[in-house]
Amino acid sequence: MTRIVAVVGTAGGVGTTRLTVECGATLARAGRDVALVDAAFGTQGLRSYVDADVDADVTALLTEEASLGDVLYDIPVDTEGRLAAAPARAPFERLARAQTVGAAKLLERQLAASSLSYDVVLVDTPPLAGNHAVAAVNAAERVALVTEDTSRGRDGLALLRGRLRDIGASGDAVLRNRATEQLSEGVGIPESEETTAAGAPVCTTPDAEFAPAVATAVESMLDISLDLDFPAGSRLENLRG
Repeated sequence: MTRIVAVVGTAGGVGTTRLTVECGATLARAGRDVALVDAAFGTQGLRSYVDADVDADVTALLTEEASLGDVLYDIPVDTEGRLAAAPARAPFERLARAQTVGAAKLLERQLAASSLSYDVVLVDTPPLAGNHAVAAVNAAERVALVTEDTSRGRDGLALLRGRLRDIGASGDAVLRNRATEQLSEGVGIPESEETTAAGAPVCTTPDAEFAPAVATAVESMLDISLDLDFPAGSRLENLRG
């Protein structure tokens, strides 16, 4: 069954976009076809992971200036599954039009449409402060909350949960990015040795620490088991053993 997942950051700078990309790459490695959709219009961070000229972006889709096929760009990965992204890259005027109530409703419909062609749709979603972010959560079957592993992250998590309750939603998984084990809740993910968008995604190949932790995060957010091999003694192997 196709799953639409809103990957929601508790605040800017917690690494939601990078983690969305790495989760997508992990699913592609497991044989799933994955679409990444950018709902974080303010930062437009997903664009950094697309190695192609972006002529039409997700905001053009939401202002009915482009079709779904026009705004999905393949991210070249050596995996069994496909990884594609619909990034945001637009001038301010179109960004404003893409954040109206009507555009938000269209985002919900387009996410449902993308799920017809992909096994999993991951939506890079900013903190809930706009129509497009709320639309991403409303369209999602699962919601993953991304926070940093600090006391500030704990506060941000509480605030985000309050906003989710306000719209009648809740979180299905908590992902503690750049984990230092200050918080005990959810899945902790260490910082990758590769810190640039140009070097990502790195989860298409096994890694002794980062990639297995991302796989654990994917299993948590989707409530599935991935049939992936990792080095003996890795985080995922230890959890399963």
